[in-house]
Amino acid sequence: MRAAGLSFAALFLIDTMTSSSLPSRRLSVAPMMDWTDRHCRKFHREITRHTWLYTEMVTTGALVYGDVERHLRFNEEEHPVALQLGGSDPKDLATSAKLGQQWGYDEINLNCGCPSERVQKGAFGACLMAEPQLVADCVKAMRDVVDIDVTVKHRIGIDDSESYDFVRDFVGTVAEAGCKTFIVHARNAILKGLSPKENREVPPLKYEYAYQLKRDFPQFEFIINGGIKTIDEIDLHLRHLDGVMLGREAYHNPYVMAQFDQRYYGAEAQVKTREQVLEAMIPYIAAQLAQEERMKLNSITRHMLGLMQNLPGARGFRQTLSDAKKLASGDPRLLLEAAARLAPAHA
Repeated sequence: MRAAGLSFAALFLIDTMTSSSLPSRRLSVAPMMDWTDRHCRKFHREITRHTWLYTEMVTTGALVYGDVERHLRFNEEEHPVALQLGGSDPKDLATSAKLGQQWGYDEINLNCGCPSERVQKGAFGACLMAEPQLVADCVKAMRDVVDIDVTVKHRIGIDDSESYDFVRDFVGTVAEAGCKTFIVHARNAILKGLSPKENREVPPLKYEYAYQLKRDFPQFEFIINGGIKTIDEIDLHLRHLDGVMLGREAYHNPYVMAQFDQRYYGAEAQVKTREQVLEAMIPYIAAQLAQEERMKLNSITRHMLGLMQNLPGARGFRQTLSDAKKLASGDPRLLLEAAARLAPAHA
């Protein structure tokens, strides 16, 4: 339970006096396949300086046998940024974690929550929750070769294993390998019969399981994930847990993060307007297009469609950034043209 009478900003100052130079994980954006690539993370970083950002899941096979640079390169300004790995072989995970540290990531996160059939065929993701000792072995193998934090993102159960005891025992076993941070997606993963989308919506949220984990293991850091959309919801969870991870809301309505730095990290810098965020992205987009001949403008702008969410004219903004003819020009100033579609009070 959080100390009574202290603001979130004050709590941040206490944290920074007792931890590393990195911001706390009080707020973070979830790893999301096909979404949280380096361009998306750069965009999010223009909105919030201190919120932790996570990569899409990168499989160990992609790093052990594939193009390491393509999968691991990121923009220096993305820090703090974590690399999420997918795999179940301790040796391959150790190799991949070491690469992650060498490339400059601030954290290695093991995916024990993805329920997709493709991931299950690789014997990792949520199905790993059925093998807590294997997860512990994987965590130990990674911790043996890196100096940065190794964390685990998991569900509260799989299929019909719905009792709190299941996730409690999972956390207890993995913690014995030295894991101190657990990101809890507070739903069961249904491995057969539900699509990944349905797995994000159908199994009921049980936030109380995460709260109980914190009570049972007060020495560890617990971060809640799943269905969280508003500042009020974040504030409520932070009364019980160490951090909150936003997923799809951060992607579809990214400006919800604009006040995070001041509210949760005690930052004094002025909040950027939406227009300032767009202007900051223009030189980045121009540089990326110049560096990569085959890159298309919409590979970056597609992540920005939700910036004007809930404003009059937001639909026109999205239409402009989705216009194939305009995108074909490759001119990043299209962002300003899109912003001009807003109602005068918000332009």
